[in-house]
Amino acid sequence: MSDHSTGELRNLPSVDRLLADPRVEAAQGMLSRGVLTDIARQVLADLRHSISQGSCCPSLVDIAMMVTHRAQGLGQSIKHVINATGVVLHTNLGRAPMSDETIAAMAAASRGYVNLELDLESGTRGSRQAHIEPLLCQLTGAEAAFVVNNNASAVLLGLMALCKGKEVVISRGQAVQIGGGVRIPDIMKQSGAKLVEVGTTNVTEVADYAEAITPKTAALLRVHSSNFKIIGFTEHAGLQQIVALANLHKLYALDDLGSGCLLDTRKYGLAFEPTVQESVSTGSDLVFFSGDKLLGGPQAGLIVGKKPLIEKLKKHPLARAVRIDKTRLAGLVQTLLHYARGEAERKIPVWQMISLDQAATEIRAKRWAAEIGSATAEKGESLIGGGSLPGSTLPTWLVVLRETARSGQRKALPEVVKRLRATDPAVICRIEQDRLLLDPRTVLPGEDDALISAVRREISGIIRA
Repeated sequence: MSDHSTGELRNLPSVDRLLADPRVEAAQGMLSRGVLTDIARQVLADLRHSISQGSCCPSLVDIAMMVTHRAQGLGQSIKHVINATGVVLHTNLGRAPMSDETIAAMAAASRGYVNLELDLESGTRGSRQAHIEPLLCQLTGAEAAFVVNNNASAVLLGLMALCKGKEVVISRGQAVQIGGGVRIPDIMKQSGAKLVEVGTTNVTEVADYAEAITPKTAALLRVHSSNFKIIGFTEHAGLQQIVALANLHKLYALDDLGSGCLLDTRKYGLAFEPTVQESVSTGSDLVFFSGDKLLGGPQAGLIVGKKPLIEKLKKHPLARAVRIDKTRLAGLVQTLLHYARGEAERKIPVWQMISLDQAATEIRAKRWAAEIGSATAEKGESLIGGGSLPGSTLPTWLVVLRETARSGQRKALPEVVKRLRATDPAVICRIEQDRLLLDPRTVLPGEDDALISAVRREISGIIRA
């Protein structure tokens, strides 16, 4: 070790001196002294290493701030944000906001004991699936249903239980990658099934599926392209053709719908999104879909279909590993009840936002622009997002802010966006063509005042209408 490093190491404070610093003492309200002591030791150990590599010793103030920042990092949690992006199902913001009734049901299930796996009538052990299976079957027309923790695990369970060691035929254009870098072929590989891709990216005919069937084939799988869209010269075998071919060869017809839509999206001026009911009535053996996308509930993977196959899934060892917990199960039941009662549009936030007409967004946008004082209200587009209805937009009105033109001034909009993310609650917006945009469609009732106040504070002096 050099003389420089040796001298710098002597400047490091002791743990006790560091803990006595007022900045670190203030952090004791967040964490216990024992945890803060461990953090102080970790910071000092990191500094010893960097000093031994030739760095200089920071000041006591800087070291104390390192400890407090690390302590604050441990205390960071999921925080409320205002979604002004206009993306209804924003994956990074937790996808579907839930109804008040759903939230209340989840809170009640969390607060105390519940009859999760207890039959109250007989007093014997029951099944958690009994709380939701009849409701799912009623809504979708399926013979049976099973719910797990997310759609990826639902597909994995289905393939592992029915197709392990066998071939599953899928269109090359449907071997997609979903959020977080997860790819359908990788899920299939983990299940033990062998992926057989047929057709091309833009064209897959039913004859392509037929030619790929061998004695080792177990299933034909359709994966709905819910997070991308191919335009131009395209042709894909329909679900009805796939089901008919599977029945002819005594194979399973599996349908991964992804978004889990139960309502006709064409009613709201959107492209048609395949519904669960349609897939069931067409004859799919199993249909997989999500709970937190267009369904509008908590994260879950829902499987509906033929009763003998659902029973196989229930008995598979993996079912235990991917089972849904009591809190999300309670919320999912309440979300589905909104559909059963015919009140999804009025109660489920996702459908409230989708069904909101342009006139309502215009009134709100113009009021925001007037109160902000340095903005205009202009027509624009909202997105569905969340791996649902790719390319589909809804007409909306936006609040638009532009930078003040100053010679030599650096771009201010990215800085404003960053500062809005640091407010409490954080305001999340978007920039397009040198304009900061705020979309009322995705801002929940009761959030207007906080949004307007934050925007006015953060744009002062640097934004013009």
